[in-house]
Amino acid sequence: MESRKPEPQARATALLLPRIESRILLIRGHKVIVDADLALLFGVPTKRLNEQVKRNAERFPVDFMFTLTAEEKAEVVANCDHLVALKYARTLPNAFTEHGAIQAANVLNSPRAVEMGIHVVRAFVHLKQAVASHGELARRLAELESRTTELATSHDDFGRETRAQLKLLFDALRALTMPPDPPKRPIGFVPPEERPAPPPKKPPAPQR
Repeated sequence: MESRKPEPQARATALLLPRIESRILLIRGHKVIVDADLALLFGVPTKRLNEQVKRNAERFPVDFMFTLTAEEKAEVVANCDHLVALKYARTLPNAFTEHGAIQAANVLNSPRAVEMGIHVVRAFVHLKQAVASHGELARRLAELESRTTELATSHDDFGRETRAQLKLLFDALRALTMPPDPPKRPIGFVPPEERPAPPPKKPPAPQR
């Protein structure tokens, strides 16, 4: 039996999701996409996007969109190579949550904006599902480990070697529930408290 080829819409979503997800940043504890990236996806200049948002300000409460501070803008520019042009922008960029992105597509009301708005929402949802999946798997693993430990404690026939093997197994499974390490040049906003500590500087070599 021949396997069916994926529908064009499904293929488009599969191709676009990684691209869109790489543009979703974590700022103020919220997953957002900045106006420059959203405008690019929607096929309009950033200025036009923000003009339409301003004209329809009542549709964009703070949980839909907020303006970055100068410090947040500097962090985004420092951590996102593709947004380096924001460094020279006179205005502070706007950040859109999932609901703000679809609302922006609605106020632009162009075929491309509406279509891409759907893909943007799917990217947000996909990221949420991934986080939820890791959390649920970690919870179940902890539950299973606890039960196994109780069983091992109540049965003397659990040898030391068996317990050590079980520990290795749980450690390996737990590692699978953790999100991957961020790249050396992360794409996205990384709060200062979440950044790895810089490596210690080597003392200069003594001069001869």
